[in-house]
Formats: sequence, C-alpha cells, structure tokens
Amino acid sequence: MTPTPVGMRCPECAPGPSRVQRASASVSPDTPIVTYVLMGICIAIEFGVLSAGGDVGGGSRGDTQVFQDFGLRIGGFINPFTGQEVSGVATGEWWRLVTSGFLHYGITHLLFNMVSLYFLGSMLEPAISRVQFLVIYFVSLLAGSFGGILLQSPGDLGAGASGAVFGLMSAALVLMRSRGIDPWGSGLPFWLGLNLIFTFSIASISIGAHIGGLVGGALAALAMFELPRRVRGLPRQAPTALAAGVGLLAVVGAVAAA
Repeated sequence: MTPTPVGMRCPECAPGPSRVQRASASVSPDTPIVTYVLMGICIAIEFGVLSAGGDVGGGSRGDTQVFQDFGLRIGGFINPFTGQEVSGVATGEWWRLVTSGFLHYGITHLLFNMVSLYFLGSMLEPAISRVQFLVIYFVSLLAGSFGGILLQSPGDLGAGASGAVFGLMSAALVLMRSRGIDPWGSGLPFWLGLNLIFTFSIASISIGAHIGGLVGGALAALAMFELPRRVRGLPRQAPTALAAGVGLLAVVGAVAAA
C-alpha cells in the first residue's frame, strides 16, 4: 500500500485521482418493497370499507356489500328467506379466493395482520428475491382460502391476510433450516406456537385458513429452497414455477371442495 493525502491506496491507484462515486437514487435491495405494497393495498381497502359505511369494530362487516361481493364464501345454495341463490366460489366467483385475503373484520384484525406482515416481510423479503416473496405470499393466501373453504359452512364469510401471514412464518422457518440457521434464535417458533394457540382457542378464527396458509407457505418454500439443494440440474426457474403450482393446486382444490 502507498500512503497518499487521502489515505492508504494500492500502488496502481496511487498515481491517479480517486474516482467519485455518487449515491444512487435506486431503492436498496434490502428494502421490502413488496411487503410495503401489500400492506398499502390492505390499508387502502380498509379505508374504502370504512368510507362505504363499514364499522370500525368489524362486527357487522358481513352485511356490507364489499364483503358480500368479495369475502370468502362457498355459496351455491338457496337462501330460505329470500328464495334466491347465494353466490360464492361454488357459483364461479373464484376471485373470492384472492380478494378475501385483502379484507379485514375491523381495525384490530387489520392491525394484527399488518404488524405481522411488516416484521415477517422485513425479515424474509430481503433474504430472497422479491418474485420469490410474492410467490410465497400468494401461494399461502390461496392455500389459506382452500383450508377456509374446507372447514367453512356454505353461508359463512371469511376474510383476512392471516393465511398468507402463517405461510410467511412457515416459509421463513424452511429458509432458515436450508441455510443452516437456528430458527430458535429468531424467536419465530415461539411466535408461531403462540399464534397456533390463539387459532385453536378463539371461536371466530378460521382454523382452516391458518393451517392451510401454514402448509402452503412451507410447501412453496421447500420447492424453492430445499429442492434445488437436493436435485441437481434443475432449470433456474423450475423451483419458483413448482412453488406457484402449489397455489394452482390450492385453487383447484378450493373450487372442487366448494
């Protein structure tokens, strides 16, 4: 190294001037952009529901038009009071499998899910690609809808990002294991266990949605992070495509079950 007025430099660099590097205005790879976008969509929809007459507590959300049109419901039966068929997934309204994951039963329900999404997204998204994170999120959401349909009565309305959040938790655990990280050091297993206790203890919580999301997120993460380690020579995009296939199977299963 050669001493210069600006510090120690290598011999090749010392005779010439130092290059000026300007700060880039681009977004840092560590910024969980997808997480922020998903949170923004959920919050914006909540404000929309409130402006349309939805109550803050969420007790009567099922009576609002937006929940009737976009909440998770099996449908396909005749309302005995009106004599009209109740619409749902069974009548071809498949979009409910996705849209229900962005609706919430009140501010408290939204707050719990958004706080969980923020912390999980801030931990998981920078560790993988944004495309992989988005695939895991929507696979978990769809698997949660499948689980919700399996354990739902035809007239019930389901909503919430909880299935996707549970999927992010299981995916994070799979990723830690594949990279040789002790999950207990993160506190995530304790957090997951606590949420499972709440799931089976509170009557209003959809057990099917939470367990479905948990399984979907784990399967998607296994396809993307464990499979390439065990099967050599896979095409680069194959693991992500296989993970997305889990979401497609969840849609098929939900429609068949409905």
